[in-house]
Parts: sequence; structure tokens; C-alpha cells
Amino acid sequence: MTLEHALLPVRPGHEDDFEAAFRQAKTIIASMPGFRSLTLSRCLERPSTYLLLVEWDGLEDHTVGFRGSAEYQQWRQLLHHFYEPFPTVEHYEHVLTA
Repeated sequence: MTLEHALLPVRPGHEDDFEAAFRQAKTIIASMPGFRSLTLSRCLERPSTYLLLVEWDGLEDHTVGFRGSAEYQQWRQLLHHFYEPFPTVEHYEHVLTA
């Protein structure tokens, strides 16, 4: 399992529109092969920043399968104009649970 981690800096004042667009976009990503689950959380200290965590079966399900798909273009169209600056996306593998 691969965990995608992205801090999403949404332009201040556009949080409600972003959340509405994300509700639409989540159906796109959820339909992709290798997708397991996602959570979107809003920062309490910086309310224009969101944390996106997506579980994938493997790294390539995200980096090749999703990002190389026509569905990703729809995702981009719905969400990417909200970000300032564009987020950094990183991938993690599970090490330990307590």
C-alpha cells in the first residue's frame, strides 16, 4: 500500500468553492484502479490549508495510472485553479502502527 500525502494551499476566500469542487472530484479519483480510500482534512491553524491523504494499492496506480488518465484531466480542471502555490505531493509506505 502507498500513501499519497499532499498539503493543499487553497487561495484564501475560496475554501467553500474548493470543498464543493472536491466533493465532485472525489468520485473521479475513487473510480480509478488501485484507489483504496481518501481523507481530506482542513487545518485549524491555517484554514486555507487542507491535508489530502490517499491510499493506493501501489505507487504506479497514482503516478502512472491516475495521472496519465483522461480522468486526471477532469480532476485538474475541477481543482488545480484553487491552489496558490501548487502543492507538493509525496508518497509514503507503511512502517509502524501503534
